[in-house]
Amino acid sequence: MASEQSYLAVTCTAPVNIAVIKYWGKRDEELILPINSSLSVTLHQDQLKTTTTAVISKDFTEDRIWLNGREEDIGQPRIQACLREIRRLARKRRSGDEEDQLPLSLNYKVHVASVNNFPTAAGLASSASGYACLAYALARVYGVESDLSEVARRGSGSACRSLYGGFVEWQMGEQADGKDSIARQVAPESHWPELRVLILVVSAEKKLTGSTVGMQTSVKTSPLLKFRAETVVPARMAEMIRYVKERNFQGFGQLTMKDSNQFHATCLDTFPPISYLNDTSRRIIHLVHRFNAHHGQTKVAYTFDAGPNAVIFTLDNTVAEFVAAVRHSFPPESNGDKFLKGLPVKPAPLSDELKAALGMDPTPGAIKYIIATQVGPGPQVLDHPHAHLLGPDGLPKPTV
Repeated sequence: MASEQSYLAVTCTAPVNIAVIKYWGKRDEELILPINSSLSVTLHQDQLKTTTTAVISKDFTEDRIWLNGREEDIGQPRIQACLREIRRLARKRRSGDEEDQLPLSLNYKVHVASVNNFPTAAGLASSASGYACLAYALARVYGVESDLSEVARRGSGSACRSLYGGFVEWQMGEQADGKDSIARQVAPESHWPELRVLILVVSAEKKLTGSTVGMQTSVKTSPLLKFRAETVVPARMAEMIRYVKERNFQGFGQLTMKDSNQFHATCLDTFPPISYLNDTSRRIIHLVHRFNAHHGQTKVAYTFDAGPNAVIFTLDNTVAEFVAAVRHSFPPESNGDKFLKGLPVKPAPLSDELKAALGMDPTPGAIKYIIATQVGPGPQVLDHPHAHLLGPDGLPKPTV
């Protein structure tokens, strides 16, 4: 029994989420409490996920962490906040137990390795899946079973939304200690099976203004942000939850676009202004509105986080035609065969009427590739030992 108690490894995966009612701005920097509630869609892990292994052992002399193969500073405040909170919850659980159910000593150090299967810091919410996965893996390895919203949130605000599949609300809460600032599922991933998501990757480069700094400046300088948080978002949250529950794509799509536009307007209202969209982003917006106008209804909807990549929502019967419109407007330069990743999409013809309606000169190579995906589940535990990113020595396994 001693050897079993001296070493424990857990590997988990967690999803990316995309907010359709945006979170931008904190009322408490340390606890990461938002100035408004938000609502997101969890994307499927077959296409986008973080995988994290956490190992605790009596033989480790210090906590260590590796991200995408490189060792990082475990002393980063947000990583430390997650670790401290998990260990506090584990101690609390242990002291409250009649029997000591925790298999391992809380004094053991932890080694963590994490990898993303998509570009990091390119506006694809890697911090959300990353910290959700970290919180989930640490909770499993230390035997914590409580709600992990607070732990994940301390790493990255939007990470608490990645703790659930489907459609997720992050309630801003009102308490100063943040105990009521938690995520909850509005509808499960099975709720709207026809919904599809296309990520148009415009640039995989690191953005000029990180989200944290951007939010701080917006909160200080944008009157529009304050108005949005206090007056606009509460009504929009109720409206969006209704559209999701009714599977009303017209309402869902239009409100998603309006909220994305308003978020980017608050960035421009920030002083000095922040611009996360580039020329290609604006051309995609133009393309979506022309496509919808041609069809006389909202068939596709865009949203942009703090980066130039577009996330497109549509229904399964529109995917093929819209992908054809994207190919026409942004022809792939050289990677025609690798242009579309993820779920298979059958090639579809583009009518001459639609081509004329789009009215755009093609911009070759402006979109690097498209990831086709759908709504997916929350974090998963991988039981197979082969899944572990760290070997029995607590060091990253060599990549093949």
